[in-house]
Amino acid sequence: MNAETYINHPTFGLLFRLCLLGENRELFTTLYAQRLFFVVSASDRGLVFEPLGRADARLMLENRLRQLRRERKDKEFQRLQAIHRQTFQ
Repeated sequence: MNAETYINHPTFGLLFRLCLLGENRELFTTLYAQRLFFVVSASDRGLVFEPLGRADARLMLENRLRQLRRERKDKEFQRLQAIHRQTFQ
């Protein structure tokens, strides 16, 4: 999974996808500052943006890392680990 995904938030502009969280749920951050985080869900009403604190976003990404490690998806794990370092350290 090498493709980067971007969506446009109505107020905060371009968002960058950090990772998938589950079916129809993804974790995004603002593109330039990477200070604001959102869980974006697809619903019958369209995209739903749920704001999230930095600590909660980090926890969700770390949970996804653990899941990828358990499933032995090494390539995706390494990509997400690099995003984790870049975003949270």
